[in-house]
Amino acid sequence: MMMPTPLTGVVPPVCTPLTPDREVDVPSLRRLLDHLMAGGVHGLFVLGSTSEVAYLTDRQRRLVVETAVRHVAGELPVLAGVIDMTTPRVLDHVREVTQAGADAVVATAPFYARTHPAEIARHYRLIAAASPVPVIAYDLPPAVHTKLPAEVVLDLAAEGTLAGLKDSSGDLAAFRQVTVGVRNRPGLKGFSVLTGSELIVDAALAVGADGAVPGLANVDPHGYVRLDRLCRAGDRDRARAEQERLCALFGLVAVGDPARMGSGSSAIGAFKAALHLRGVIDCPATAEPQVPLSPEEVERVGKFLAGAGLL
Repeated sequence: MMMPTPLTGVVPPVCTPLTPDREVDVPSLRRLLDHLMAGGVHGLFVLGSTSEVAYLTDRQRRLVVETAVRHVAGELPVLAGVIDMTTPRVLDHVREVTQAGADAVVATAPFYARTHPAEIARHYRLIAAASPVPVIAYDLPPAVHTKLPAEVVLDLAAEGTLAGLKDSSGDLAAFRQVTVGVRNRPGLKGFSVLTGSELIVDAALAVGADGAVPGLANVDPHGYVRLDRLCRAGDRDRARAEQERLCALFGLVAVGDPARMGSGSSAIGAFKAALHLRGVIDCPATAEPQVPLSPEEVERVGKFLAGAGLL
């Protein structure tokens, strides 16, 4: 389908269910897509950080996109990450995911080598020149060690290179610079500004965001769709209460013991454990070399779910 301009609402970054031997679990992925669509989400983002894109082989990436596109069958836009270190590798991914039917591609700045803003702009221009679908910039400083400058994003939007921004920096002030720039610059009314920060969706919408890409929406899509609706209706008190309920639920990402695992292993492991406990996916396995949650940590995930009314 054509991606709406701007893309609005809740667009979960879809987890990638895996089998115990770390292959893509296609039946579980289909059930997860059904779970998200039943929750009323407005789009789907596969091959993002929450999808464990950095751990998937090129073959697995293609399978995820093909599965999502076929299963959704045009009911929702499917955005696909084309995340990699260098422009040539990103262009390879653009070709693969667009052949598989993605409605838009999502790309970070290049990483590994330190990159100048002029090189970031060149990177996105080369992607846009090669892509038959819209290009969305992904601002993810913790992973790529570069903060996308607001002026670079706005300039690329004005020239038609970028169709949107997914901001997972957590920097609400910089995010506001983009939303203000979109309002004040001619010709940017169709540019999508999306927050990837689960804990400040209400604040991001208040400063002009078009929508949200929250990883926690895998676990509770209904909650984020409800939050989006309340914010748009101007029901601030109920929106704040819903955001605070989701903030409490988000505590599940920290169940993993930091003495034996990284924060990413804990967060992705908790999302998958929650989906397994809710009966959505068959196996909570995360990609190697991430450390799995212990039975006691999984039990704590269940307590968060129960506290949020999800079990």
